[in-house]
Amino acid sequence: MTEAQDWTGLTVSTVYESVGRKGLLSHGISRSVPSTRAVGRAHTVLCAQDDNLGVHIAIDELRPGEILVATMPEPRPVALVGEVLAHFAKVKGAAGLLIDAAVRDLDELALVGLPIWSRWVTSSGADKTDPGSHNVPVSVAGQLINPGDLLLLDGDGILHIGPEDEREALVEARRRVTKEEEMLRELTGGKSTLDLMNLRPLTTSSDRPDDTLS
Repeated sequence: MTEAQDWTGLTVSTVYESVGRKGLLSHGISRSVPSTRAVGRAHTVLCAQDDNLGVHIAIDELRPGEILVATMPEPRPVALVGEVLAHFAKVKGAAGLLIDAAVRDLDELALVGLPIWSRWVTSSGADKTDPGSHNVPVSVAGQLINPGDLLLLDGDGILHIGPEDEREALVEARRRVTKEEEMLRELTGGKSTLDLMNLRPLTTSSDRPDDTLS
């Protein structure tokens, strides 16, 4: 298993391509705090429906560098995290928060600065009556996330990398970065992406549609 810091500087899109275009969470959960990114191991909590007592407990148990993944039986626009819990998580050393529900205090969350992704933003608050289930597999946006699984989050989306894919994906992602850096240098030198990516033959294919027939 790789260390989370090994992935620092690698983007979701780069690793997604390197891992064989799998593990990307489906659309619907987006970055709540602008210009942030995170990488870390999942610390999961399945909250009771519309209840965030489990989030309070999970943050209290967080280890530095972990990403809290909070879900409910049914995703709903109920705020599981606001300014106070975000501040608590930052103090505990969280790498970020992935909330398959809503957050609130959006302007204050930006000031806290902790990387946070959520499905909704709303003032609608949660109950605090049920402790929920901790460190259990949870389903988030089409991906089954186990405690300890690696997550990468940035402006492009959220990537879940299974333990069996980590080492190969890391090697391939670094190789891809090297190739892209070389391509950028060649583009600066005047070359075309059509040549560098071997696309020029496709521009003269007889199979291309006749654009004049519109």
